[in-house]
Amino acid sequence: MDPDPTIAAIARWSGIAPPNEAARIGLADNAALITEIEAMRGTMGFEEEPSDFEAALRDCREPTP
Repeated sequence: MDPDPTIAAIARWSGIAPPNEAARIGLADNAALITEIEAMRGTMGFEEEPSDFEAALRDCREPTP
C-alpha cells in the first residue's frame, strides 16, 4: 500500500505533512500492516462462549494441601 494517499489525507484534514523520512517510513509500515489485516477479514472468529474469569482464576490457583 502506497503511503502517499495517507500523507495527502493527513495534509487535507490537518494541514500537517510528515516531518521527516522516519515518519514516512512509519506510515508505510502502518499501511502494510493494514493491508495484512484486511487480507484476514472474514477468516477469523470469536469463540462460541466467552472465557469465564472466575474459572480462569480457579484453574490458576495453587493447590491447597
